[in-house]
Amino acid sequence: MFVCVSTECLPDMPLAAAMERLAELEFTAVELDVHEHGGHLQPAAVAADPEAAIAQCSDLQRLRPVAVSFAAAETPEMYDHFTACCRLAKSLGVVTMVVESSEQGTPFNGEIDRLRRLVSIASGLGGIVAVKTSAGRMTQDAETTASLCRNVPGLGVTLDPSHFIFGQKKPASWEPILKYVAHVHLRDTKPDAFQVRIGQGNVEYGKLVAQLQRVGYKRALCAHMPPLEGADQLAELRKMRLTLETYL
Repeated sequence: MFVCVSTECLPDMPLAAAMERLAELEFTAVELDVHEHGGHLQPAAVAADPEAAIAQCSDLQRLRPVAVSFAAAETPEMYDHFTACCRLAKSLGVVTMVVESSEQGTPFNGEIDRLRRLVSIASGLGGIVAVKTSAGRMTQDAETTASLCRNVPGLGVTLDPSHFIFGQKKPASWEPILKYVAHVHLRDTKPDAFQVRIGQGNVEYGKLVAQLQRVGYKRALCAHMPPLEGADQLAELRKMRLTLETYL
């Protein structure tokens, strides 16, 4: 296992400046966000001009790209945009494509078909799809998420423990999906606050690392922390890196 950081942690900086700052914080690996809203790269722009997208990622300040986070509205063009982003990932040597599941209430079979199509596109370009666990979506509980993985061969999971802690009287179990985990998003969380300063929440990083080691997980632990009001974001990111490194 190794520590990485999402470019979403510095959303107000241009990509090049964000990379420089993250390198200064001594991160060595990065997850790139390619999001329709608020991303450093946009899916439609990647599809329209792949060479320009590659050029934007040409200077990653010694950070190794290890995942691409893709988010776009469900439109007829979405699959073409996803294909373009998978090609970008392949050019960068990235395997893991992080995607969202559909909203809660979506027909199960429809979600199966959608995820199978995404997995087919990614696998054809040497990638894997890791669907994010997220409240309000079909992956909000571990059993449903595990069922999706059983029905979509090759589907992996991006485990975000915060969604199993926030709003819960006690943390919900993510045991059923551990064997499917292909990526991890981390911040600190309390039952009544989705994100708090590092060390003030209920995320047991050591226990999580031990669980992942048990199933042979060897991929990234990704700091995924949007700026928190009243907190020094750079200090929080440094604290997260140091905290995670103590368990590895």
